Amino acid sequence: MEYFDYRYRVLYADTDRMGITYYANYLKWFEAARTEYFRALGFPYTECEKKGIYLPVAEAHATYLAPSTYDDDITVRTSVAQLGNSTLRFEYQVMNTKTRIPVATGYTVHVFVNKAMKPCRMPAEIKGIVKEHTLLKKRCRCK
Repeated sequence: MEYFDYRYRVLYADTDRMGITYYANYLKWFEAARTEYFRALGFPYTECEKKGIYLPVAEAHATYLAPSTYDDDITVRTSVAQLGNSTLRFEYQVMNTKTRIPVATGYTVHVFVNKAMKPCRMPAEIKGIVKEHTLLKKRCRCK
């Protein structure tokens, strides 16, 4: 699985007074897509938490290309772009599902931490699953 597609229908509550999607909602959609990405790999995020491992966001960025509005069917394409010893960088492409018009792009960087919120190494199990299901092994020098 080079990427994972998460579909979402824009709710009226997602829009602002101008009738377009409020900008911060894209970060919520990134999170939902990322969560479902892990679930599709057979490793739900709850499994990390059970092991005392957490993945807080260290950096987030979004670029808005076109508006989305109420009732739009959108797809958030999610992929892992970088895999470090204790970090993961996800990239997102948001598009109108019907027209395929790009709506936004973005990324988030996550740091693996323990219960004390101290950085820790990415568990080998997670690293193996992510490497197995992405093209990272072809694109970067991951160890």
